[in-house]
Amino acid sequence: MKNLLFFLSCLFLFSIAVNADDSDSGRVYIKVGEANVKKSLIAVPPLLFLSSPAGAPNFKQVGSELFNTIVNDLEVSNLFTMIKQTAYLEDTSKVGLTPAPGASNGFHFDSWSKIGAEFLVRGGYKIEDEDSLEVELYVYYVPQAKLVLGKKYIAKISETRHTAHTFADDLMKALTGKQGIFRTKFVVASDRAGNKWREIYVMDWDGRNIIQVTNHHSISLSPAWSPSGKTVSYTSFAYHPGLKTRNPDLFTYDIFSGKRFLVSSRVGINSGSTFSPNGNNIFLTVSHGADPDIYKMTLEGDDLEKITNGPKGSLNVEPAVSPDGKKVAFSSDRSGSPMVYIMDVNGSNVKRITFAGHYNSSPSFSPDGKKIVFAGQDKDHFDIFTMNIDGSDMQRLTSAKGANGHMANNEDPSFSPDGRHIVFTSNRAGRNQIYIITVDGTNERRITVDNYNYFKVKWSPYLN
Repeated sequence: MKNLLFFLSCLFLFSIAVNADDSDSGRVYIKVGEANVKKSLIAVPPLLFLSSPAGAPNFKQVGSELFNTIVNDLEVSNLFTMIKQTAYLEDTSKVGLTPAPGASNGFHFDSWSKIGAEFLVRGGYKIEDEDSLEVELYVYYVPQAKLVLGKKYIAKISETRHTAHTFADDLMKALTGKQGIFRTKFVVASDRAGNKWREIYVMDWDGRNIIQVTNHHSISLSPAWSPSGKTVSYTSFAYHPGLKTRNPDLFTYDIFSGKRFLVSSRVGINSGSTFSPNGNNIFLTVSHGADPDIYKMTLEGDDLEKITNGPKGSLNVEPAVSPDGKKVAFSSDRSGSPMVYIMDVNGSNVKRITFAGHYNSSPSFSPDGKKIVFAGQDKDHFDIFTMNIDGSDMQRLTSAKGANGHMANNEDPSFSPDGRHIVFTSNRAGRNQIYIITVDGTNERRITVDNYNYFKVKWSPYLN
């Protein structure tokens, strides 16, 4: 539990502005709201070690982890093109972090403007003892020789990656005026525990720091984040001694306390949960001795309210509530095969919004509520699609072949909190692994690289 607390809070990280008066804090340099954002050329030289190597034998490892994490974050942002170090005109190991002539050993902006750099990141770090890290980072807008961001981060060595993610988030805010996603997490079901079990795990968005949060020794599935990111809900096939059987019960798990709560153990299905935007209610599918329908309940499992009503014999599953709390998208086979529908939050005005393909499922709203992403079966495989909430402007994002030459399945999509990326699972590598892609279908990246399977991944809200 101690490790999980640290993993999600990183409470000891501290940052202070450096030369804040020189920064151009009010300007937006990159307008990410515009379509087809032009990528900016950025130079990110290796960070300088500013302490005595004799006092920190692990300094190279720490510096490498800081540098690689920052570069990976910036590449995934899809806003930058990295300038290769072979193109640099200055030996960055021999000049300081601030420019000449103000600094006697400072770098020269001309050396960077000549190679077309729009942004330059200069940084250094100190390790004063076994578990004390100080990182100093500057970002310059080269065309105007201006400081965009200057900060010093004080943390523990164990918080090296979190420090790098924090800087990347700060840089996104400084350049775009919008919050970065690099301290967000994924929650996902996986067979990592073996024995054909599936447990729930939380990990950094880049697949690192994987923590198991359930230990039911059973099948746990369909996790979801609360709006605050402090709680996850999930379903697990829990054993009921009185009935001598297992039942898919709904649980919530408090990330910070480590406490688990049984929300609904009604006989039958209690699954596919999602939170209301205010965090006060949970929507889920409950069968309760009848056809599976979507219900709303409190976090304690009380005040059960039926939202969908059949038709008889149909499945109504996978509810997703719009960010404004007014609409619910869901999957239903009421038309014969599973399709995506949308309705008012009280169950009225039900409208089918997908008609193509054989099987459409797992709808999820974009953070602005204007788009829905879902998994759609086309011929013999699933791909990820986006559409407007009325079903118009449908776009396919994925298409990949597996090692066997057959088309791969791409499923379980979920938007990032900034709405610019989508996480999903794919079996293209043989196992069900986690991938991300930008909303325009570019910059696809594999996140997990192992021999396990992952299911129903969900991207967290902002956690800071």
